[in-house]
Amino acid sequence: MKILFAIQATGNGHISRAREIIPHLLHYGDLDVLISGRQAEVTLPCLIKYKRIGISYTFGKRGGIDIVDSIKHFRPLHFIKDIFTFPVEHYDLIINDFEPVTAWASVIKKKHTVSLSHQAAYLSDKTPRPEKRDSFAESVFKHYAPTTDKIGFHFKSYDDFIHTPVIRSDVRKLDVGNKEHITVYLPAHSDEILIRQFTHNPEVRYEVFSKHSKKSYQIENVHIAPVNSEAFTNSLAMSNGLITAGGFESPAEALYLKKKVMAIPMTNQYEQQCNAESMKDIGVTVIQKIDENFIPKLQNWLEYGKAPEVNYPDLTANIIARVVAGQKI
Repeated sequence: MKILFAIQATGNGHISRAREIIPHLLHYGDLDVLISGRQAEVTLPCLIKYKRIGISYTFGKRGGIDIVDSIKHFRPLHFIKDIFTFPVEHYDLIINDFEPVTAWASVIKKKHTVSLSHQAAYLSDKTPRPEKRDSFAESVFKHYAPTTDKIGFHFKSYDDFIHTPVIRSDVRKLDVGNKEHITVYLPAHSDEILIRQFTHNPEVRYEVFSKHSKKSYQIENVHIAPVNSEAFTNSLAMSNGLITAGGFESPAEALYLKKKVMAIPMTNQYEQQCNAESMKDIGVTVIQKIDENFIPKLQNWLEYGKAPEVNYPDLTANIIARVVAGQKI
C-alpha cells in the first residue's frame, strides 16, 4: 500500500502529533510524508519526501499574528500550481493533518482522504466556541483542507468522531517531578515582554522557550532558550506548571503530566480562542492578554492553580489500524 501523510507545519503541534502517528503508519505500507507551511521547529522520525509553501502565518511579538510578514510569504500562484501538479493519484491512502495542498489536489482528482487533525474537531457544532462566532474562521475550518472523512482530536470527546489527544510515547514514559520552575511557551510574545512581566516574581524561575531567540541567555529569574522539543518536554516534566498560548498539543501534554496550565490565546486567532473555551470547560486558567492586570492574575495562579483531572488513553494504534482498514471511527 502506498500511503501519503500530509502535515501542516505552522507551529509545532501538527509535527509533534505526526511523530507519534508515523511509526504506526510504517507498519502498513510505503509511506511518503509531505509538509507545507513554516514556523515549526520539531523534527520528524523519517525522511520528508515533499515540502511545499502552502498557506501559513508568522507569529508576532505582541500576542498575535504578524499580518504583514504572513502576507509577504504567501505565494498564491505557487500554491495553486502545487495543487494542480501534486500526484495524489499515486497513493492508495491519503491522510491529512490540516494540509491544504494535498487536500485540494484530492478534491480536484476525486481521491478519498481522511482528516486526522485537531482542526477536524471543529467540524462539529458540539465543540466549544467563543460567545461571538467568527463566520469567516468557521468557513476556514470547513474549506481550508477539505477531506472525505474526518477524525478529530480535542481536550474532550465532544462528538462521536472526536478523540482525546494523541500523547507522544516519550511523554507517556517520562519521569515526572517538580523542581518548582514554570515552563513557558508563548510564541507570539517577544522575549522582552515576557522578561518584563516575569521578573516581578523573582522567587520563581521561568524557563521560556522562545521563537525569537537563537541562543540561550538569562536575565534575573528568567531563562530564555530557543525552541527545542526534547528540552521543552524535559522542562515540562519537572515543572510546577505551564504558561502557554491557546494551542492544543502542549497544554494537552501538560494536563496528561498532571501539570497546572495557564493559557493566553493569541489575539485575532479564532482557533486558539476556541481552544481556550474548551480549556475553560475542563478547568484550565485562561487569561485573554498580558496587560497591566496580568501580574495579580499570574500570582493567583501560582498560589492557587491546580491541574484538572483528565483521562487520555493511548488509542493511536487502534485509530490508525481502523483508518488503514477503511473503517468508520
